Amino acid sequence: MKKVILKIEGMSCSACSSSIEHYLKKQKGVYDASVNLVMALGTITYEDNLTIEDLVRFVREAGYDSPGVYDEKAEAKKGKKKTKSLIVFGILALFVFYISMAHMLGLPEIPIFSMHYHPKIYGVTLLCFAIIFLYYGRDIIKKGFQSFIHASFNMDTLVSIGVLASFLYSLYHLIQLFLGQGVAVEHLYFESCVMVIFFVKLGRVIDSNSKEKAKDAIKELVQITPDKALLKKENEEVETTIDEVKIGDTLICKPGMKIAVDGVITKGESHLNVAFITGESALEKKSSGDKVIAGSINVDGYLEYEALKIGRDSTISEIVRLVMESVNTKAPIARVADQVSRIFVPVIIGIAILTFLGYITLGYGISEGFTHFVTVLVVACPCALGLATPLAIVISNGVCAKHGILVKNSTVLENAYKVNTVVFDKTGTLTYGNLQITKVITKKGVTKEYVLRVTSSLEKKSTHPIAASFKEYFSLVEPVNNFKNIAGVGLKGTIHDKTVFVGSAKLLSRFHLKNPFQKEEEKLLKGQNSLVYVVEDKEVIGLIGIRDAIRKEAKQVVNELHTRHIDTVMLSGDNEITANFIAKECQIDSVIAGVSPQEKTAYIKKLKKEKTVMMVGDGINDAPSLASSDVGVSLHGATDIAADSAEVILMQENLEKIPEFLRISKRTVRNIKQNLFWAFFYNICMIPIAIGALEPWGITLNPMIASIAMMLSSFTVILNALRLKKEKRKKMNQ
Repeated sequence: MKKVILKIEGMSCSACSSSIEHYLKKQKGVYDASVNLVMALGTITYEDNLTIEDLVRFVREAGYDSPGVYDEKAEAKKGKKKTKSLIVFGILALFVFYISMAHMLGLPEIPIFSMHYHPKIYGVTLLCFAIIFLYYGRDIIKKGFQSFIHASFNMDTLVSIGVLASFLYSLYHLIQLFLGQGVAVEHLYFESCVMVIFFVKLGRVIDSNSKEKAKDAIKELVQITPDKALLKKENEEVETTIDEVKIGDTLICKPGMKIAVDGVITKGESHLNVAFITGESALEKKSSGDKVIAGSINVDGYLEYEALKIGRDSTISEIVRLVMESVNTKAPIARVADQVSRIFVPVIIGIAILTFLGYITLGYGISEGFTHFVTVLVVACPCALGLATPLAIVISNGVCAKHGILVKNSTVLENAYKVNTVVFDKTGTLTYGNLQITKVITKKGVTKEYVLRVTSSLEKKSTHPIAASFKEYFSLVEPVNNFKNIAGVGLKGTIHDKTVFVGSAKLLSRFHLKNPFQKEEEKLLKGQNSLVYVVEDKEVIGLIGIRDAIRKEAKQVVNELHTRHIDTVMLSGDNEITANFIAKECQIDSVIAGVSPQEKTAYIKKLKKEKTVMMVGDGINDAPSLASSDVGVSLHGATDIAADSAEVILMQENLEKIPEFLRISKRTVRNIKQNLFWAFFYNICMIPIAIGALEPWGITLNPMIASIAMMLSSFTVILNALRLKKEKRKKMNQ
């Protein structure tokens, strides 16, 4: 299976995106498709026998267009849509409005264009302007016709039917006018064609600009990396473009410059600003051997670094890809809106036809019925409904990314506010994971150096946080054969033909070994040490005490979760005494200690039957339990995001991001519900008015006013969604 993100052009409402999705999923070889109206993108999962050209062809067959694969760099450099033509046609529309409505508004008429004194000139003039505007709105007419042919009705279908019906109806009466029926001038609606097309175009320009504002945070991510790099070549500095950098090249970064590509420092020391990743302003000290990420700003030192990841393999590209995939996934509430949109347009067409027939049947005449027919089609636009969810999701994803919270799936963003239980891993999550060796106890005749050497030899091959505490002994390691990680127990390997195990007390019970360090163990446990036993050829030869520090923000975060009435649990593979001590310090509600990864997963699954569970772990090591939870959150280094199994990654290892993410989720869902309310409320109010149900009370609509109302409904939803960007400034630090 392959996955690609295509740029899709020509969508105007959720019915468009829904119809493209529906058409793509019907194609042989397409496994899944998700189309985002706001981003104008489609994420398609497809079989290897298909090509990008096939997918583009499918999009075009659905009645839309695709220039191909989404290029984040190219998109970031695009300017705003030109509005010169809109201004020109706006002036023309104003002129048409004046000559057609001046007599009704009591304004002085232009004599030559008077419908009473020169009706034929008046009619022909409006016809000419109508033809000009039909050409201006030819994209709307074309897409409306295509959607009608494919039975995938959308906003363009409604507008096209209304505009063309007005034009043909008016053209018929203009012919009657020239045949001598002077009263026919009263039945010309060419100005409706003009004004409806203009206001639809105006609405789309406003809509497009608002969508661009929604995508600002994502664009900023793309623009973080510099376009050029300083290459070290034969002891000379050569400026080159990013595209010319190759893996293995040595690059230079001076104070004030940005790191050009992901790499590892080979020379120098400096402080780097990585706020674009972590969302925090604190500087990070980097020196030889440390990894650096493209876009980091070098503050005060000279650095040379070797290029490790370039182009689409870089961390920033990976983040952008994951964010784009996230905004392109459909949250459950968005799928409901899509289903409504799919049946909404056909229903509106049916209501418009019944309205027209009703007026004729009741004796009001064709002209009256026709006016209401067009008004219903124009006013009942599904645009606002289609924008309600994706616009809020795009903005919130951008806000999260800007604050060091990487959300891989928009479903999680919608569901996180429901969380009522947060489960924490201990080592590397509630604690810093910077374990220090506090005590080494050995069997008589065995040296501490030997115990540390064989232990380090195995730990060097492990990804567990405990391995880091042996880092200073890695230079002394011995060759290891038959290495094996025993989940929840420890490590095994052969060193100099001897079978060595290192791990927790479970090693002793598993192999039925006597514990020669019982008294020493009790002392270490009282000092809140984690214990590592060393077994060689089924004999316990050493016990190592390792202690970790609790994160300074852990207690505050747990207290904030409690104020939100969220239960807290600690799941740890460590011993019960140490686990209980950490839990008590952090004021965590309950503790499950001495559990293996499989047991953690089983506990999460059991808890999910009654609760909505968020699991917070250290990424790869807690992969099964993170994947099993409703919301998996990882405190993980940015350089390893591609391998992380969590759906939410905190780019800075800071627990304070957890309540922050919950706040964003809650505001996002509230905003979506507000948007959907206004979208439905608008249609509930406007459709009866368009039908004429409130005419006895003097409340009426015509097609021109209906087009303005349609535009304002979308604008209301857009403005409400954009509030998410402002709210974060006020509430992020609460």
